[in-house]
Amino acid sequence: MKQTIITGSGSFIPAAIKCNSDFSSSVFYSESHQPLTTTPAEVVEKFKQITGIEERRYADDSMNASDLGALAAKEAIINSGVNAEEIDLIITAQNFGNVYKHTIQSDAVPSLASLIKHQLHIKNPNCVAFDILFGCPGWLQGVIQADAFFKAGMAKKALVIGTETLSRVIDVHDRDSMIFSDGAGATVLEYLETGDTKKGILSSCAQTHAMEEVDYINMGASYYPGSDPKVRYIKMKGRKVYEYAMKYVPAAMKECLDKSGASIHELKKVFIHQANEKMDDGIIKRLYRLYGIAQVPELIMPMSIHWLGNSSVATIPTLYDLVQRGKASPHELHAGDVILFASVGAGMNINAVCYRC
Repeated sequence: MKQTIITGSGSFIPAAIKCNSDFSSSVFYSESHQPLTTTPAEVVEKFKQITGIEERRYADDSMNASDLGALAAKEAIINSGVNAEEIDLIITAQNFGNVYKHTIQSDAVPSLASLIKHQLHIKNPNCVAFDILFGCPGWLQGVIQADAFFKAGMAKKALVIGTETLSRVIDVHDRDSMIFSDGAGATVLEYLETGDTKKGILSSCAQTHAMEEVDYINMGASYYPGSDPKVRYIKMKGRKVYEYAMKYVPAAMKECLDKSGASIHELKKVFIHQANEKMDDGIIKRLYRLYGIAQVPELIMPMSIHWLGNSSVATIPTLYDLVQRGKASPHELHAGDVILFASVGAGMNINAVCYRC
């Protein structure tokens, strides 16, 4: 029996810390281009209460998303012990390409995956490198794709990366800009013989809702009335995203867990996209309610959002790496543990993967 196994992980967390207090002198505007009536200090405090974010990380001006991704990937390769020249696939999840500091243009040619392959000095031409655009669930969708390539007999080893510099596509006059951060996470996956024990990826599911939901997260002009309308920033309809996630993510997680054959009582950890603490708490509670369980087990959901913010495609692989390396105490992973990965983001897209360590 062969299964897809995560054999290595790595992450890169930028050193520059942007605290909530750094936004206390910001001037925020509404979607209607009117200044908010509440003071910046009140906006920041309410933001913390809802999201749980106290600080986030911004990349150094000299570094781009591909640089962050290469550093995380190098760590994952070392951690896995694989020969980099034997990697068949490099799948890089990203949403904005390389956004050079102080510019308004994204570079996505060549792909970030190709740039990362170059930085890793992988010469093997049969190592195919490509990017995936799937919103915040991009890294997890890359994992799903790698698993499909393995089962199709097209690959045996894959490097899946999530990297982003969201700090360069935010509208500083939009209070939602405080959510976003920079970072990168990576994993090495291998298709390995597991004997009689079924471990690794047990099941997966993914969905795209693209009717009115397609507009929930998009690109738009600054809320500042004097801004250049041709310059566009990431925009989010927070309430719509929250309601969408509450409705669809728990159901997708349950579908994935049920397909795996594992019981909800076997579930040890849930690695969910770090977007909003209140939303993530609500998703977990609803998941357990779908099984008729009122009380969510303690320590089921590791969190990094308080100090890392929302780094989109990088949040889950970074969090997994922190737990795997014992850097997210008291959270730990042990052989045989059943865990669930889940994410939601622009598209609107949802996905989930059930995995046995």
